[in-house]
Amino acid sequence: MNIIEATQRFEAWQAKLTTLWAPDVRLKHQRMSEDLFCFLRATYYRWAQLFPAVCSELTEDVEVLAVGDLHVENFGTWRDVEGRLVWGVNDFDECHPLPFTHDLVRLTVSALLAIQAGELSLPPKNASAAILQGYNACLKVGGRPLVLADVSTPLRTMVRHRLNAPEKFWNKMQFYPPLRAAVPKKIWRSIQDLLPDRCIPLKFVHRVAGLGSLGKPRFTALGAWRGALLAREAKALTVSACRWAEGKCDGKIHYDKILRRAVRCPDPLVVFCGDWLVRRRSQDCVGVPLYHLPEKRNETDLLFFMGWETANIHLGSTEAARLAKHLRGKPSHWLHEAAAAMREETFRDWKRWNRG
Repeated sequence: MNIIEATQRFEAWQAKLTTLWAPDVRLKHQRMSEDLFCFLRATYYRWAQLFPAVCSELTEDVEVLAVGDLHVENFGTWRDVEGRLVWGVNDFDECHPLPFTHDLVRLTVSALLAIQAGELSLPPKNASAAILQGYNACLKVGGRPLVLADVSTPLRTMVRHRLNAPEKFWNKMQFYPPLRAAVPKKIWRSIQDLLPDRCIPLKFVHRVAGLGSLGKPRFTALGAWRGALLAREAKALTVSACRWAEGKCDGKIHYDKILRRAVRCPDPLVVFCGDWLVRRRSQDCVGVPLYHLPEKRNETDLLFFMGWETANIHLGSTEAARLAKHLRGKPSHWLHEAAAAMREETFRDWKRWNRG
């Protein structure tokens, strides 16, 4: 099937699992036409369908509980139980048991598209090399969370740049229109349970965020406590699009499992209510898009740490020695070549989507 047929079938499948908000789905379709990077982020279902055929030599690699929809803007910050700023993968909506190389290839493709779009400026082969070097370096130490607290690093310098003007985040949050959909009682209760005071008055807004999950129900609540704003959000979860690609309509949601198993300093204000994810939103607990980073930045280090964090996630499923041994058996430039092949398939689909 082509990309248009795949999109129609996937959305029909997804509508059986959760209520889709039609205006957000239409917005997602529009954004898919904007550029190739947006298209990649919005169409993980198509990636899951194509990857086993295009990268068939990778399908027998060591299986891990993988992020699935991993890309260079699926990273952000949060506060751990000690209040320390932590950086890492920000979203696990599509996590699924997959070959560990799946995440590395998708992350590299997103870096190549970011280079093409002018969001990154390093040479493409340097990008894939930096990701792989970071992954291997993390395996050598057995995994370590990226805590931006007591040691100054290039990563901390880049990430903290966004925190210098928190009013930008809150102005944007207050700009969202009021939510017209009714808020389910269980969502109200779950959000209230995550507040410092259950009696805080809340206003629900229609926040448009992400691309892969755009269209799924999302309830964002704003309030004020002790002289400052706060936000909490509940997002509907469904099984990974990998199940659709496998021809299945059932399966487990692995979001909670991957958070518990990964080498990670978890966010204590992330909870699960059935098939809903409820969490705090603030200027330091949100994704960090590339345009929020300073203009002068070390992009090689940035991709190195993205590779490092990918290994942190995979080490929740298997031993470092096993992954390292498998990587040593790979031919030179395997990652760059696999990413180039998937990038070409993505480009063909994007052109077909725009023609359609």
